[in-house]
Amino acid sequence: MATDKKAAKKINIPVNSFLKTVTEQLDTSLTALKEALGEKEFKKRIKKAAKKLVAGIKKTQPEKAVKKVKKVIPVKKKAAKPAVKK
Repeated sequence: MATDKKAAKKINIPVNSFLKTVTEQLDTSLTALKEALGEKEFKKRIKKAAKKLVAGIKKTQPEKAVKKVKKVIPVKKKAAKPAVKK
């Protein structure tokens, strides 16, 4: 039924905040490259790399696959009657 289906939950992911965090992380991890290239060139390259990394992030959270639960029907076991001796 149409009412049973749930719409995909939209989570607003601010791309700018991701961009800032990625830029900061790259900046702190590549200090040796910063010294070799210089401050201005390094910032340009980090900015370009961060944009490419953030570009692949989707704006909605993917739906999780719902596991189907099997209904377990208990089996009624009857006790065996003792054999009648003749």
